[in-house]
Amino acid sequence: MDGLRFAVGTLTAVPVRVTRVDRTVAGRAMLLAPLVGLALGLVAALPLALPVAPPLGALLAIGALALLTRGLHLDGLADLADGLGSAKPAPQALDIMKKSDIGPFGVLALLFVIGIQTFALAEVHELPAGQVAVLATACVTGRLALAWACRSGVPAARPGGLGAMVAQTVRPRAAWAATALVLLAACAAGPLTGRVYALPLAALAGLGAALLLLRHAERRLGGVTGDVLGALVETAVTTALVVTAIVA
Repeated sequence: MDGLRFAVGTLTAVPVRVTRVDRTVAGRAMLLAPLVGLALGLVAALPLALPVAPPLGALLAIGALALLTRGLHLDGLADLADGLGSAKPAPQALDIMKKSDIGPFGVLALLFVIGIQTFALAEVHELPAGQVAVLATACVTGRLALAWACRSGVPAARPGGLGAMVAQTVRPRAAWAATALVLLAACAAGPLTGRVYALPLAALAGLGAALLLLRHAERRLGGVTGDVLGALVETAVTTALVVTAIVA
């Protein structure tokens, strides 16, 4: 329960009293993050039931997801885009990422990601239950990326902050087990989209895209930060939605 409270309190806007904070709890929280993602996806999908045009319903759902997470992951995406886009050495790039303002690379990243997520989700509007399953799977995949980013062997880029707290707290075997559970759930929900393989394929593609970004962040920054983790979530969510729109 400590891990679940930590996950909910860190990854959502839901007020939760976190009574214990240490690396053991942080590791459990990162493993439970996909479960939090499932809850976020189901709640954010409520606007999809409104009698409005599909793009508007999808935009409202993506907006609801941003509100439910306090825009935390979008902020991380924008900061990472500014840091990497600066093409400066790691120390300067990390300093840029710590600033509260958003630069041109961050603005572009937000515009493209929100737009892509909206229109990709709107593509599967013919199957209402399928839309919910697609959004939930994408949200779960985004939080699954956190378990992989926090596994042993992936260092923190700086000594303080959320990245340092959760870095290397997840055993690779546990990350694999979480992935297997996510894929089983995606297979079970796959028929809702009309294509049994659509959701498992989307989950694998989303996780793969996040791992590629993680590898690049490790090379450029030396490891993970809270901003990197947020960017991984948005990358996985966006990729999963796009793949589903293509194959479903």
